[in-house]
Amino acid sequence: MSRLLKMLFAVIALALGVALCLLFTGPRMRDQINIRTYQAQAPATPEGSAPVEAPPGAPMDEELAGLTNPLAATADNVERGRTYYQYYCVFCHGGTGAGDGEAGRSFFPSPPSLHSARVQSASDGSLFRTMLTGVGHEPVLAYTVLPEHRWYLVLYLRSLSEP
Repeated sequence: MSRLLKMLFAVIALALGVALCLLFTGPRMRDQINIRTYQAQAPATPEGSAPVEAPPGAPMDEELAGLTNPLAATADNVERGRTYYQYYCVFCHGGTGAGDGEAGRSFFPSPPSLHSARVQSASDGSLFRTMLTGVGHEPVLAYTVLPEHRWYLVLYLRSLSEP
């Protein structure tokens, strides 16, 4: 039994020695490659890379002023928007849109109430753009929300009244 204890002690001592060695002699942030704008120029763009563009279907800020929802605010369209809201938005904004969803409660600041004057006074285009690009903790939904669902969500947001 004492031989087993000696072996166990040796293994623990070796692991502790390796950990301490790495802790005090391992790589440091100052040894890592970095680019300081005042010291060096950024490297050339790698061959074959593509420029980043706005997500598909997301209008540029200057296009927002005249952008309006092409869908009619019928009961069926609003209901479809509610269905999509339950799929994409309820986790953060909550079932009523008050900003009290399960995931949203963990954020600081909390997601805004979709009933607020600030949200309700925004243009259709602004709501559309914000939904796709995200604000604060909101995920960028441009790659999540299908293009054919987006305007239905804006219709549903417009249908929300003060709780």
